[in-house]
Amino acid sequence: MAAATISIERSLDQVRAFIDPLLAESLHLSSEAAPRLLAAMRHSLLAPGKRLRPALVLWAAEAAAPAAAANHGPAAEAARRDRLWRAAAPAAVAVEMIHAYSLVHDDLPAMDDDDLRRGLPTCHRAFDEATAILCGDALQALAFETLAAGMPTAAAARGCLVLARAAGAEALVGGQTDDLAAERGWLEAQAPQTEATHIAWMERIHRRKTGALFHAALELGGLSVGASEDHLQRLAAYGGAFGLAFQIADDILDATGTEIAMGKKVGKDAGRGKLTFPTVLGMERSGHRASALAAEAVAALTGMGDTAESLRHLACWIVARDH
Repeated sequence: MAAATISIERSLDQVRAFIDPLLAESLHLSSEAAPRLLAAMRHSLLAPGKRLRPALVLWAAEAAAPAAAANHGPAAEAARRDRLWRAAAPAAVAVEMIHAYSLVHDDLPAMDDDDLRRGLPTCHRAFDEATAILCGDALQALAFETLAAGMPTAAAARGCLVLARAAGAEALVGGQTDDLAAERGWLEAQAPQTEATHIAWMERIHRRKTGALFHAALELGGLSVGASEDHLQRLAAYGGAFGLAFQIADDILDATGTEIAMGKKVGKDAGRGKLTFPTVLGMERSGHRASALAAEAVAALTGMGDTAESLRHLACWIVARDH
């Protein structure tokens, strides 16, 4: 395993060690919360995962924080990271809540109809469909409560706006709608016919369905620590390229990965005749496109210094991963 891959795996371990207790703490609700609903929320939010979106929040905060005094060794670096991660923690928790809610709803029989998620039964299988719908609703509301209550006051309103836009009809939900429309023929008259229009259609879907929340995570990380507009723009450019690279890699893994490694069913896209990057471009060209996008993401961080190293490594790792 390459040194950069080992490094990013260790870094993601550190993110999980930091964020997982905070996710659990966020579900310490009052007795007014129905026990069955709360159990479903815990099942969905605390299921083991990569925690990529919280990682993007935390690493964006590290990369984009205003320059501090000269560093004086590992202890000073660790103290700086802890301070910045604490500042960005509410945003990291909120983004993971939105992600978890979206997975609960995507897995429902009315949408992707999946039985396995993160190595566990999907929420509607572990409980029932009505509870899964309500679980997603509750996680979405709790995300905004967490963000509004925990983010620095001066940035909280903009942070809620960023997350709302990323989760709404023009982004995550809209992308999911168009993905279903393409799969089910709802927009048959507008269906793309050439390779170029197929690619444009897929990119339009996935920049919203998948990429928008990555973009929001990065912007929220920057906002949490008072980042400059220049750094926020660099993070936005990174997020645009990173999100699409992630989706292409995910499409490749759906075709080539294993259920054990992925923690969910694989091969289901092909079984449904779904439009994916490998079905349009083929495996080799899809891999080249993902690698080019990863390089574009890394280039977007030029000038941000060593504090952006985790983001750079993540962009390279995301297209080489096996899960």
